[in-house]
Amino acid sequence: MSDTLWIVVGALAVLSAATAVVAVVVAVRLFRARRLLRGAGVPDSSKVFFWGALLYLVSPVDLLPDPIYLDDIGVLLLALRSLHEAADAAGVRHTRDVRKPTP
Repeated sequence: MSDTLWIVVGALAVLSAATAVVAVVVAVRLFRARRLLRGAGVPDSSKVFFWGALLYLVSPVDLLPDPIYLDDIGVLLLALRSLHEAADAAGVRHTRDVRKPTP
């Protein structure tokens, strides 16, 4: 293969790895938010968004092919936003460290 082709393949591999890392980071934030809101009176609809986002993340059927995780990141961000709105509705304050829930 030519040098140009190797550079393109390498750049695509780095881009794919970067989007995968972002997807994992957003999924971890989603899990932490879910753990924080578990006993705070969060409505069941928010729990549906949480589980739906995780199913979409591991599902082999995507809007974009799997090396491109932009659709997965979007679905995870929508679920995270839904959990934050449910937290506001339940009166749970947001903190930077979710391991220390506030009263």
